[in-house]
Amino acid sequence: MKEGIHPKYHQAKVVCNCGNEFVTGSTKEDIHVEICSKCHSFYTGQQKAAAARGAIDKFNRKYGIGQDK
Repeated sequence: MKEGIHPKYHQAKVVCNCGNEFVTGSTKEDIHVEICSKCHSFYTGQQKAAAARGAIDKFNRKYGIGQDK
């Protein structure tokens, strides 16, 4: 590798809005994120069932699925 053209690599402290903190490698020293794997619904499995049901009902109404004709 050429000397002097690569950015400095740091042990970065990542801080989430939920309060979770972890360390990773980055060219930045501090990183602030809004969502991490501790609070994202995909990783926690706590997806909002009501929102999903609403989307399903909207789809069914749009295409007339499950309605008696």
